[in-house]
Amino acid sequence: MADSIRQVLDKIDAGQIFVPAFQREYVWKREDVKQLFRSLIKEYPTGTLLIWETSSPPELKGERKYSKEKGAIKILLDGQQRVTSLYIIMNGTYPPYYTDEDIKHDVRKLYLNLETLELEYYKAKKMSNNFLWVDLTDIFTDKITVTDFVSQIEDKSTLQKIMDNFMKVKNIEKFSFPEQTIPVKASVKEAIDIFYMVNAMGVNLTDAELALAQISGYWAEARKLFKEKLLQLKPNNFDFKLDFIIYVLLGIVHSKGDEMKKLHSSDNSDKLKEVWKKLDSEVLDYTINILKSNYVETTKEINSVYALVPIISYIYQKNKLSEIEIKKMMKWFYYSQIKSRYISQLPQKLTKDLSILNNSLENNQNPFDNLLQVIKEERSLEVSETDFDGATTSHPLFNLMKFYFKSKKALSFDGVKISELNQGEKYTLENDHIFPYSLLAEKGYKIKTPKYSLAQEITNRAIVTQKENRTKSNKDAFTYLTNVKNNHPTALKLQLIPEDETLWQIDNYEEFLKVRRKMLAEELNNFLKNITETEENEIKLSVLDLINADEDDNLEFKSTLAWNIRGNRKDEVPENAVLKTIAGFNNKEGGTLLIGVEDEEHNILGLDYDYNLANLQDKDKFELHLKNIIRSRLKIDKGYISRNMKIYFEKEDDKDICVVEVDKGTLPIFTKDEKFYLRDGNNTVELKPSESHKYIKERF
Repeated sequence: MADSIRQVLDKIDAGQIFVPAFQREYVWKREDVKQLFRSLIKEYPTGTLLIWETSSPPELKGERKYSKEKGAIKILLDGQQRVTSLYIIMNGTYPPYYTDEDIKHDVRKLYLNLETLELEYYKAKKMSNNFLWVDLTDIFTDKITVTDFVSQIEDKSTLQKIMDNFMKVKNIEKFSFPEQTIPVKASVKEAIDIFYMVNAMGVNLTDAELALAQISGYWAEARKLFKEKLLQLKPNNFDFKLDFIIYVLLGIVHSKGDEMKKLHSSDNSDKLKEVWKKLDSEVLDYTINILKSNYVETTKEINSVYALVPIISYIYQKNKLSEIEIKKMMKWFYYSQIKSRYISQLPQKLTKDLSILNNSLENNQNPFDNLLQVIKEERSLEVSETDFDGATTSHPLFNLMKFYFKSKKALSFDGVKISELNQGEKYTLENDHIFPYSLLAEKGYKIKTPKYSLAQEITNRAIVTQKENRTKSNKDAFTYLTNVKNNHPTALKLQLIPEDETLWQIDNYEEFLKVRRKMLAEELNNFLKNITETEENEIKLSVLDLINADEDDNLEFKSTLAWNIRGNRKDEVPENAVLKTIAGFNNKEGGTLLIGVEDEEHNILGLDYDYNLANLQDKDKFELHLKNIIRSRLKIDKGYISRNMKIYFEKEDDKDICVVEVDKGTLPIFTKDEKFYLRDGNNTVELKPSESHKYIKERF
């Protein structure tokens, strides 16, 4: 079955085809639409539509409502972005299931050159004096016809070409859109499951968008309620996407960031509604007010908004925060931004951080002390002068500079405070080059040269109002800064502009950068350190956190203790591998060994392979055997295991995992055959006698 494109669009107007509320919004941009019409003009295939015929539809987008008198209607499950694009271009208006506010990108004004079939969005300079450039919408809405060109073109062959191309475009309306149809008998849940499966096979929808579709199936108003809240927050300069809300809900309801499928079940319905009610009425507003009170005035100043997921989860559980709790939270937030905590491996890191947060609360510890330790273990917290080398305004350090300037009540160079909340467009903040780029380019800092990055470095930026920036134009730094010094002397100091006037000369530009890097590094470090003192606690990770982590100096996975999976037999080889790891941990910095987890893919195998052996039939016998081989094959004293090791069992996916925690040893450990092992990254290596002698002398 297939309707023509025009028939599909007419059925939308006639109330025969609808878009369900669980569908994501229209997100295509101009380039996407241009590519679609380029394909249509070339008569390339443009895919099928997935339609669900139903007389019991879910919540629908737009103002139009379903009435039983309509009988079975068509619900567009897949192909909405294409159909919406076609509707906008071919009708010149937005489809009835969207309002103007819903359309993020205005994709109208797509023009076609009737001679070359080139497609471009309107450019006055290129098109205004060339009648062959026409708006596609004018063709489809019959505002222009092919006869309009007859009197303007004398050459018959050119005229014929224009007429052929015109009809080629006009005939797009007749192209068929093949439909795949889900039958009337399907339930809402079944339709959403099909929608999920179709989209999960591609890359068009995110896991969060697919989860929201499932949520909308058992909570029809969800998307509408979430959008209403986001629209309330936007005028306050906090602009979030629906994906962000789904991560927040997953974090609060399931303490996860990486298992969106946990939200698919209708078992979540009551809990989600309860959580959302509190988020909507209290938590989100409170969170934003705390951020604004601590110099974060807009989402544009946030490197990754997902750092707010642990913060919102914490506030949700605590309700109200003390002054010290807020300070610790904000200190972690600033570091999470400049150290790019969530730029990669977002779901996994959220899961880890939410686990630490909840474990900290259970142990009466401040979670942001512990979360800061996690960042510290991965990289130094110190801001160094070299961090500024080549860093542009997109670098998170630039936002930290703004937070610092606000904390010092710094001024723009016209005496207006630095704030994203200034009244009037002329007083919005801009990032001004202190040394104008045009003058630097003359000195060899042009684009595509090695020194270009220095011209754009954030150490050559000041925060000024739009009005001041327009007044300044391209004045040389010495003239401009001298004028600022005379009129607003504190403005330079508070924005950490070197006050040595010789550095304002363009010939001393790189020395200026060097001095300002040092000033910024020192002051930003002081700013962060002085927010509040933090405590260093022992961070207890769940076994699932460990499984999700990568093997390193302090973590190792072993599939079994005594069973050779490849050889399908009992064997001492896996036992010896376990013993080498324990010795290697002792001789380095300590570590954790998980037995029952496959090392390459981190698959949870459990201990069933070992439990099938006569002497390892349960956890007690397993532990006894492990302790016996440690005592018999490693050179340790009688009290070593109880003093330096902890052996216990955890259950994941209904499978037992043995956890062996080994402390950093105070004495070296050898095997009974005098071999010395050392942990090296994610490997355990044997040292030669000469190497081990030297290492032991230095380490112990």
